[in-house]
Amino acid sequence: MPKPGPGLRLLDVARHAGVSLATASRALAGREGVSQEVANRVRQVADDLGYVANPFARTLAGGASPTVGLIVHQIDDPYFSEIAGGVIQLADERRLLVQICHSGRDPGHELRQIRHLIAQRAGVIIIAGSGFGDPGVEAETRTVLAGYQRGGGRVAVIGRHALDADAVLPDNVAGGHALGSHLAELGHRRIAVAAGAAVLNTVADRLAGVAAALRRHGLSPDDVPVVHADFVREGGRLAADRILRDHPDTTAIIALNDAMAMGVLATLRERGIGVPSRMSVAGFDDVSVAADLAPSLTTVRLPMTDMGRTALELALKSAGSRPRRRPTGHRLIVRDSTGLVPSGARLAGEGVE
Repeated sequence: MPKPGPGLRLLDVARHAGVSLATASRALAGREGVSQEVANRVRQVADDLGYVANPFARTLAGGASPTVGLIVHQIDDPYFSEIAGGVIQLADERRLLVQICHSGRDPGHELRQIRHLIAQRAGVIIIAGSGFGDPGVEAETRTVLAGYQRGGGRVAVIGRHALDADAVLPDNVAGGHALGSHLAELGHRRIAVAAGAAVLNTVADRLAGVAAALRRHGLSPDDVPVVHADFVREGGRLAADRILRDHPDTTAIIALNDAMAMGVLATLRERGIGVPSRMSVAGFDDVSVAADLAPSLTTVRLPMTDMGRTALELALKSAGSRPRRRPTGHRLIVRDSTGLVPSGARLAGEGVE
């Protein structure tokens, strides 16, 4: 069997699928003249072989497709919606189209989406969302994107990745430090964290910032319970349930994104636990609805719309000799969901089943 990677030829795919080179080309490009059954078979063979099309070598004379492929982790998360808004704004100004794909924080599915965009001749691919702590998880993606870039494609990422591409880097460590310091300065000593999966670089970086702040205020990060759940609203609900069950003396919860914070607030409301009179809650990102929650959410603001614009700006520039890095900065936004530690507060058995 041919070796997967950029060196794999379309002819190899055609031979394994039992079709002509022209038929394989039409099938992978989505053009007419190929039955659905044959097209599906060719695409499956291409996926199985790890074939990556290099449309730019064939179409530079006619120009690449004016399409920007944007891959996000969670399309219904306002964080990614606002990033997408920034990409779309600039794309519209440059008369480009944007195709949005959803990876669900699954590296295998993300890779399939990348291959799909390459096959569709997208001229730019932007990957928005955390990379993975184990560089091996992204090794094949790195290889595929390297071949795409050699063929003239442009890539930018938002978040810390093991990918050789221009990057917009959210201020995750410093933002986590700001949250930890804020709660410690309010007198909280029994702090818990609702976190996404530990394999995500975003989670690791935000946790590192929180831990550094707590150490600076004389607290041991080892005494801070960290509950990992899905990095979504329902994950926040689950994490809050576990914190209330296993650590009932907690007085503050840091959720490592605003989606989880919304789930935490929902659980506390259902349990009759006042915020912030009995429990302070903080999030991260400052999505557009954070100020409209009841109570309004204390959080770290990232410039999400600008992050999307900057990523596309980087991708539309000529490739540099080395990947460019653009940090975002951050701002702590203090609202109604955090307050002074309750005097003599004790949550054990109070509103908890």
